[in-house]
Amino acid sequence: MVGVFGLDMSKQTNSRALWCLPSLTDVAFVMPILMLFAKLGGVKYMLADGDTGWHLRTGEWIIRNGRVPDRDIFSFTKAGQPWFAWEWLWDVIFGWLHMHWGMVAVVAASLMVVSLTSALLYRLVRRKCPNAVIAIAVTFLAVAASSIHWLARPHLFTMLFVVVFYSILERARDGNLRLLWFLPPLTVVWTNLHGGFFVGIVLALAYAAGELGAWATEAQPETRAAALRRSKPFLLCAAGCGLASFVNPYFYHLHVHIVRYLTEPFHFQKVQEFQTLSFQHPAAHYFEVLILLGMIAAAWNLYRKRFTYVILLAGFLHLALMSMRNIPMFAILAAPLIAETLREALLPAPKWAAAGWVKRMATAIESFGAEVAQNDALGRIPVASMAAAVLLVLMLNLPAPPAALRAEYDPKNFPSQAVEALRGAELSHGIFTPDVWGGYLIYRLYPTTKVFVDGRSDFYGKKFDEKYLDVMEGKYDWRETLSRYGIQAILLPVDASLASTLKESPEWHPIYDDGVAIVFRNRDVRAAQAPRPESERVSAATSGGISVIARSPTIPNPRDRKIARLREETVR
Repeated sequence: MVGVFGLDMSKQTNSRALWCLPSLTDVAFVMPILMLFAKLGGVKYMLADGDTGWHLRTGEWIIRNGRVPDRDIFSFTKAGQPWFAWEWLWDVIFGWLHMHWGMVAVVAASLMVVSLTSALLYRLVRRKCPNAVIAIAVTFLAVAASSIHWLARPHLFTMLFVVVFYSILERARDGNLRLLWFLPPLTVVWTNLHGGFFVGIVLALAYAAGELGAWATEAQPETRAAALRRSKPFLLCAAGCGLASFVNPYFYHLHVHIVRYLTEPFHFQKVQEFQTLSFQHPAAHYFEVLILLGMIAAAWNLYRKRFTYVILLAGFLHLALMSMRNIPMFAILAAPLIAETLREALLPAPKWAAAGWVKRMATAIESFGAEVAQNDALGRIPVASMAAAVLLVLMLNLPAPPAALRAEYDPKNFPSQAVEALRGAELSHGIFTPDVWGGYLIYRLYPTTKVFVDGRSDFYGKKFDEKYLDVMEGKYDWRETLSRYGIQAILLPVDASLASTLKESPEWHPIYDDGVAIVFRNRDVRAAQAPRPESERVSAATSGGISVIARSPTIPNPRDRKIARLREETVR
């Protein structure tokens, strides 16, 4: 038999050389790498968030001190107050990588996690959909949609663990229940890597709920009893995973912390990644296609009484529409079900009441996909994937790499030069800066410099964050807040609203401006040298969390720029 690539299929199985040929799994592995450089501007895309900085410094602190911190070590506003370093295991692993090989290793390892997630997702999609062409196309859609949250941070492991849990639960649903024993130990690892571990528990409960749905809707007593029996292993698994999640440095306090954070409306209103996606975002086009196909798949599975899949599709689509950070999880969970629905729709194509060319095209897709799948099913060694990983590392370590390969914070978005100006002006403390830059300052200046605020919104709490945002927006009491904390210098994006306000203030004068960042210094430094006692400061309730305050105060404000220009023209 001659396959689609002109190869004699009868001889392929006997040729060891063919084991090294690229497979579609290799294509799925390389897909995120190609997308990162072709569409997203390179590795700086993965360092678009300052949180990576404080995560790395936390890991290095743990390695040096041999314990997980339980008090703040980074800020001067809440120094020594209780803090949950709940992603400590990621911090240690990537902090160690950073200590030995720098940011190159952090970015490369993060991208490998994304690529591994993509490859495993394709294998899961193929298991649900034998048509390889449909499987790789839907995998591409899911990977492209998930790119909205490709940041070198712990949440990438939640994407990976969602695929692993999903694969195991699917195999258990098909009868291999012994695999469920792996999920509680995996939950222990997941819990200490990222706070999204509860998604694994939710997935197990969704499979149990699907069987209970069948039990509630079936008419035959035997069928109902069988569905009830099938739900029990998943319920026990969810309970086991829940208990396993208590194996962390903070025991049940971590769970209380998370619940408090996720039930605080303020963070969903102000934390950017918890807000709804703007459909002007480049990744929104892929998400839109997934929404449409996901709704079709949900309706099809409801018709087929596969309630587990209806719950997964409807539940995670709701979460994705509520918060952009949930889009990758919806994309991962929807991809196998969308591919399965599309393939099942193609099978009866010859009987469709449609134009001849439509039926011929559908038949051709099914035939071509089956032939590609037959070739792709041969045993392979992932040589192409390993070669891509090695090539990536080599290119990132070039002596003078092009901009797309520089594993560094983008100097167009972060104050890389302004930090040196702060050092030169001997301003190593009492610095106010936006939260996203606070994480960057921790990366560049810790331990000599402590920050006013950074991306740990769970730690600073609602009241403190409200005061911080009031300052960023130049509200009436901004002077009082800065004075209360002894602020000597203010580091801002040049187009921040507060920058316009400070230019009109007689108390502050700019000492540095490079077009990206501007530094203001208090004219009366002595009056701002010592912050007031903690008892006089704004109290900040600590509730749990995993993200950064919205960047809206740092987005260019046309109205502020217009007012500033009018004032300057009036002065002239």
